[in-house]
Amino acid sequence: MMQEWFVVHPEIETALADSQPVVALESTVITHGLPAPTNLETAQAMEEAVRRAGAIPATIAIIEGKICIGLSADQLSYLAALPGPAVRKCSRRDLPLVVARRENGATTVAGTMILAHLAGIPVFATGGIGGVHRGHAFDISADLTELGRTPVTVVCSGPKAILDLSATREVLETNGVPVIGYETDEMPAFYTAQSGFGVDSRVDTPVEVAHIIQMRNEMSLASGILVTVPVPAGAAGDPGLMESAIITATAEADAQGIHGPAATPWLLERVATLTAGQSLRANQALLANNARIAGMISVALSSGNMAKNQA
Repeated sequence: MMQEWFVVHPEIETALADSQPVVALESTVITHGLPAPTNLETAQAMEEAVRRAGAIPATIAIIEGKICIGLSADQLSYLAALPGPAVRKCSRRDLPLVVARRENGATTVAGTMILAHLAGIPVFATGGIGGVHRGHAFDISADLTELGRTPVTVVCSGPKAILDLSATREVLETNGVPVIGYETDEMPAFYTAQSGFGVDSRVDTPVEVAHIIQMRNEMSLASGILVTVPVPAGAAGDPGLMESAIITATAEADAQGIHGPAATPWLLERVATLTAGQSLRANQALLANNARIAGMISVALSSGNMAKNQA
């Protein structure tokens, strides 16, 4: 895109022009998902995990009205230091508002998918997707709609555990989003590996994921693919403790009237407090692990595309 408000980092621009593997990374995890200084440390760890896998990280954010595909070290630090209220969480509806008003914006799963697709980046790593909120059947994250209409592959650890997982799984099915289990037959539940809900297909290698992406592209299906990866075993939260904390936090949020975009960051912070940081440690571990696997998938996809072009 040749717009003055759409800025692609030179390293990313060169990589995309040469068909090299690139992985998109969101920015709400930096501004709203994790406390400082953990937010910056985790963002840096995710970028490093992508590089170790052989791909190039492209953290996406809006800085003073400019959509940035890939951030410099200084930009990453600047974003991590901003107070949450000074940064708008950007889903589809918010993107033109933030750019037009030259504000700072952090991209959600949906927002990152849109901008990654515009930039030509097919693989995106995050922690957990949004979904249907517990006790609020009509409070549904735009992530689910975006997954149904934007052809980007999202590598995550399932829907965030604070959500209604059953309803979220149903909406994913309704929107035609295939849920792929990476080395698992069960959709993970963010902090824990088990949710009680199956996946549509299991894969055990990055190459298998790349083949599914290529087939989706050949069939011209304008929908995303959800690759779900269990949290690393050593960092997984205790299921009973996690669920108890989520129930308590959800009840407190309802009592205080905390709903809509404010609900998820508030609930994540409250659960971290109630679990004495156990949920935070799981979140950090799964974010870096998902970035690593997304890098491997991007490498496999790039290699497959290059082989097809040479055939």
